[in-house]
Amino acid sequence: MNLMRYKIWYFVFSLLIILPGFYFLITSGLKLGIDFTGGALLEYKFEKSIDLNDLKQQISSQGIEVGQITPALDNTYIIRTKPVEQNKIDQLKANLNSKFGKAEDRRVEFVGPVIGNELRQKSLIGVSLASIVIVLYIAFSFRKIPKPASSLRFGIAAVAALIHDIFLVVGVFAILGNFLGVEVDTLFVTALLTVIGFSVHDTIVVFDRIRENLRKNIGRKFIDVANVSIVQTLGRSLNTSLTVVFVLLALLLFGGESLRWFVVALLVGIISGTYSSIFNATALLVWWEERLGH
Repeated sequence: MNLMRYKIWYFVFSLLIILPGFYFLITSGLKLGIDFTGGALLEYKFEKSIDLNDLKQQISSQGIEVGQITPALDNTYIIRTKPVEQNKIDQLKANLNSKFGKAEDRRVEFVGPVIGNELRQKSLIGVSLASIVIVLYIAFSFRKIPKPASSLRFGIAAVAALIHDIFLVVGVFAILGNFLGVEVDTLFVTALLTVIGFSVHDTIVVFDRIRENLRKNIGRKFIDVANVSIVQTLGRSLNTSLTVVFVLLALLLFGGESLRWFVVALLVGIISGTYSSIFNATALLVWWEERLGH
């Protein structure tokens, strides 16, 4: 099975699925949640269904600037607002009780704008630092790989696949934010870090098999060794990924509104990570070695 024969097509396919999200990321950006901008998140359950426009108008009449209202199950509504004081929240609840019947508190969260900016900076630092450490770790772990292969090239190829996964997840959420108003929060950052770990883990499994086969087949072309290694690890990679995907699908169906987009980010990232480990990281490594005549 010569999977690496089509490596250029894999790069083209990856580019095609990343470009739409990249376009919306540049033109519209991500829709940041209150974790990063500051504000309040209110979740109320009512006795009956309420028209969203009526609910928004009633909240605005209390001098509260509404960011987004998301309906959930069982007549529950998640309301995101700009920064607001506690006394206005109390007045709002009293007003909603008189207008729509009893409003049951499900969640009330406040985040200041200073804390939001600090979280945004730390999130960027965390993702960047994780990527750098991964390159150094792989370069060190694969330092005894048979020459002329280079452990540094293995590390760079792994991070290239990782960046592919990050761009895809971020791009998907830029599209979702533009069309559905989906916001990103600290759970989204958690999902990104999880995807980074999964993507690199899957890539290292393939790379480790390539390293073993290079030792057994000294003098053989790199592309041939890579193809054999992919075939040997393909079943394991697919089984591992499918197991995770089934669990995430169950969470998506039964996990509730608060976890929905966190699970979607993980689903996109896990599927992308499985693909990129073989069709981006390994393909890039093979392409690089071929350019060097190995």
